[in-house]
Amino acid sequence: PAAAAMGSQLEGAMETLINVFHHYSGKEGDKYKLSKKELKELLQSELGCFLETQKDAGAVEKIMQDLDENGDGEVDFQEFVVLVAALTVACNTFFWENA
Repeated sequence: PAAAAMGSQLEGAMETLINVFHHYSGKEGDKYKLSKKELKELLQSELGCFLETQKDAGAVEKIMQDLDENGDGEVDFQEFVVLVAALTVACNTFFWENA
């Protein structure tokens, strides 16, 4: 279920993260985790530009291994947020250095 509408931009961004994760999670297996297939679908749909810059054909596999800290073969919400945070830091650095 979608969270109640929030006020600030940051609260809206948090709500979006939650909704995007749960839109893709649970299509197969645990509804609170992303399988490799679900993660790939999320990355292709929501972070397509990021994936295009990855020259490595096994980029999704590597991302999955890096994110899956507990080794269960799935990515939970906390592991997903680590990815989004790392990408946000990289984007911030890129945009501020090239401003």
